[in-house]
Order: sequence, then structure tokens, then C-alpha cells
Amino acid sequence: MDSVELLMRAGVDPHSAPNKPPLPPRTYARRSESGLLIEQNVEVRLRDGVRILVDIYRPDTGATDLPILLGWSPYGKHGLSDRLWPPAWVEPGWISRFTAFEAPDPLFWCSRGYAVAFADPRGAWLSEGDLRHNGVGEGEDCYDTIEFLGQLPWSNGKVGMTGVSYLASIQYLVASLRAPHLAAINPWEGFSDWYREFAYHGGIRETGFLPRGCDNLRFSLGRTEDTSANVQAHPLYDDYWRSKEVDLAAIEVPAFVVASWSDQGLHTRGTIEAWRRMGSPRKWLEIHGQKKWANYYKPESREKQAAFFDQFLKGEDTGVDRWPQVHLEVRESAHASTWRGEDEWPLARTQYRPLFLDAANGSLDDAAPPTAACAAYDPSDEAGEAVFVHRFAENTELTGYMKLKLWVEAEGADDMDLFVAVQKLDAGGAAVGFHFYAFFDDGPVALGWLRASHRALDEERSTPSQPVQSHLREELLQTGQVVPVEIEIWPSSTLFRAGESLRLVVKGMDIYRDGLPNLPFARHEDLRNRGRHLIHAGGTFDSHLLVPVVAPQT
Repeated sequence: MDSVELLMRAGVDPHSAPNKPPLPPRTYARRSESGLLIEQNVEVRLRDGVRILVDIYRPDTGATDLPILLGWSPYGKHGLSDRLWPPAWVEPGWISRFTAFEAPDPLFWCSRGYAVAFADPRGAWLSEGDLRHNGVGEGEDCYDTIEFLGQLPWSNGKVGMTGVSYLASIQYLVASLRAPHLAAINPWEGFSDWYREFAYHGGIRETGFLPRGCDNLRFSLGRTEDTSANVQAHPLYDDYWRSKEVDLAAIEVPAFVVASWSDQGLHTRGTIEAWRRMGSPRKWLEIHGQKKWANYYKPESREKQAAFFDQFLKGEDTGVDRWPQVHLEVRESAHASTWRGEDEWPLARTQYRPLFLDAANGSLDDAAPPTAACAAYDPSDEAGEAVFVHRFAENTELTGYMKLKLWVEAEGADDMDLFVAVQKLDAGGAAVGFHFYAFFDDGPVALGWLRASHRALDEERSTPSQPVQSHLREELLQTGQVVPVEIEIWPSSTLFRAGESLRLVVKGMDIYRDGLPNLPFARHEDLRNRGRHLIHAGGTFDSHLLVPVVAPQT
């Protein structure tokens, strides 16, 4: 929206960026290497005259009629590497030394008859202008770049997009603008709701990944949008956040969308919601439970990407139209799972089952306790929490959205921050870990968050199984006031065998706090907790966890 005045900051010398290879000169260069014809710093003139720089890789064979894959991010097209951090599990040989961060590997794709382009967006690195972080302006710049690429003399006129995180989210935006030469998209885990998935989980400001990610956008000859400052300046959902919205229903191109259960707190929710709302008549959703970079680059995934793009960028019949609409991984642990195809998401045969909290004995039961009781904890104490456990008598698959309804009271405070984790215990009561973000294998089944003053629901978007808060205003708590809150728990898929248990943890701070230094990991340190948190359950207080029970396919 033109009425939104962005907070900007002066760019930092692009040549001073730490942990990056030396920045090449801005001049155009052309060379052949490892079977690739590499054009460096190709100028693309945008609709307002600003010039951005693009590197293009194509086979060094003189081939023409090539489709092009575009990787778009502000992380630096020169930041190439054949490895990622060891905990990411990207094995040697999966990517070549020409691969930009979270982007397609030119050596792989050019060997299959494609060209690959990496762009430095407006205001990033040595490209002209001021860097704007997403929003329609960046979408239009990406649109113009696609049109430039699609009209190169050696191109077949079809451009596709693929990549992880930032490289996924930009695809939603530009596809909704319907660039004529954009023929297919492959967003691999990217949020689609800036407020709820990136900046404010349940109204609680994210203070770990967000400022770190903002720092990655500071290298510019001009100015850059100060995303961290803008987030702090807009704690409620206003025109700033509306300026980041995407018209997902306007997307018409074929889309192969990949999400994960493991990116709780960043991309899980938004990738699935993007697929649900896309207008594309030919769209497929895959949801895995693995580490996201390893999943993107592993050979099986790249072969599936190739089948998708061969179909829609080369016109070959690779069987994509016979793929199941939804392909999902049902987890038992980080290292045990099964895959199956489904016809829709959420699954039509889901039976939602309430598990009622018993505050007297810490259980989750099929029947509500007849007598009210209260669980209390100190939200400022790392050891303070309320825990409730349900043991399954038979094998039970939970696939879909969970909702936690609580009756809560803040003793000695006018607000409260609630952090929720759903965990799995084995038959002996030991914790079962799952892949978490790109690095860990000791994570939860799923997570949820809510600041109690943000409890008001968006009635049009909320469903009985998936509450969505409006975040338009705050409603502070009064002394002694007990209020109902509904907490969205991000989607997941887990099989609990007979004798195994679901553990629900409610806390006043992050439940998973041990992210490795300098790695993407959600944190929330701007909290409002004081006094004690009280959870009322039983009697007239119908506090419960609503779980999605899925019967076997027939």
C-alpha cells in the first residue's frame, strides 16, 4: 500500500559482508567452466529504470530453446558453495560449488537442458536502488526479471522458479501478478502470512530469527528496509502487514508445493496455507517431516523437481498429472515414518476428538472432569509449566490441525504469554524426538503460541479446528478474570502406537530454547509475564485439546 511509510536504514558496504566469498566486480563477465557458460552481472532494467544484476548459467554447448529456472533472494548471488552446515545433513556430492544458498544447483540443471539464473534484487549488493523486503514492489521487480529472461534469444520462453524459504515466498507474490513467461513454480517451504508466521507468533514478537534475518539484508549501495524496526513499530495487524499480503487465489500456474512438519515456528503453516488458497487448477502438495535443506537437495527430491519442470517447462509427459494431489509423511519419530498419497488437505475423513484437561492429576481424558481444578505455574521460571498426558489404548494417527482451548487467569498481571508444545512419549515414558528446523532431531510434534490480550478471533477465517486471531487490538486482563482462549497448533502428522502417549506442555516462555549459535531458530524474549499463570479445567471450564484422528484408508 502506498500509504505505508517504511522505516529504512543506510546500506552496509557490500564488500564487507562476513562469511561470504569476495564480491566480484560489478562489470559484466563471461566464462566457460565445468561445462557451464556463465554470464556474470547481466543487467536487467526494471520498469522504473533501475538496473539489477543477474548471473545466468547455461550449458556450454551452444544449446538453444532452453527453459530457465530463477532463484530470487537478497542473500547474494555470489555466495556459492557445495556444502552447508554439517547438522543440515546435506551430503557431499548433492550440490556443486556453483549453488547459491537455498537455490537450485546450476551444474545439475544445466546438465538436464535448463538454464539457471540468480538475481541480486533491487538494492541488494551491487544492484541499484533501495531494497524493499517483499511486498508488491519486490513482486513487480521479480515479474520484470522473469519477462527479461523469457525473451532471451536462446530461451524457450518458459521460466520456472524453485528454492527454499525466501526463494519460496517470493514465488507466491510474483505468481499472483501473473507474469506471462512464468510457467510453473516450486515453492519449497516459505511462509505466506508475514505477521502470524514470521514476526508475531500468536501476537508474541519473534526475537531470534527475525533480527538475524534482517541483518542478512543490510548489504547495499543504497538503503534497505529495516524489517526488524518495522516489525516493532507495528505490533498489531495494520496497513504495514496488509502491504505484505499475497493474493494467493490469483495464482494460476502449475505449482508443486513442498512443506514440512519440522519447520514449526517458520514455514510449516504458511506453505500449507498457500497451497490451500492457490487458484491453480494443477497444484500438488508434498509434506515431509525431514530437515528442509537435506530434503530439498537429496537426489530423490531433485528427480521429482525435474519431472515437474520437464512437464511444464519442456512439455514432456512425465506423469505429474497422475501424482496424488497430496503426498504426506506420517511420522513415528525422527527416523521412522511412512508415506502415502491423499486426495485433499485437510483430510476429509478426519474425526476431531477432544481430550479434556484434568488439572487435578495432569491427564488428558476423553471425558471432561466433573469438578473444576486449577493448574498453576510461574511463567518467569524456566522450570515453570503445566503438563498433561494422554496414553493411547490403540494405534492412533493424528494428522492435521490441533486446537487448544484453555480457560486462563493471570494472577498479578494484566496479560500472559502462552507457549504450547505437543510431544510424544514412548511406551516407557521417554521423549520421542522429531526433526526440527534444518538442524535438529529432538523437536516436538507441533507448537502453538498466544498472547492472551490477542485472543479475539477473526470469525471469518477461523474454523472449529483452526482458530485464527485477528490481532487488531489488545484486550488486557482484569484482576481475577478467567477468560477462554483458543490456540492454533500448527499442523502435523504423527502415529502413536498403543501404549505411547501424547504430552501437552504449557509454559510462559519458549519450550525449545537450545538453538545452535547463529542458526535460524525462533525465540521470543519480549514477554509480558508476571505473577502466576492459572489454567482452569473441569466443571464449567471445558479446557481441552482438539486432536485430528485419521482412520486408515479404505
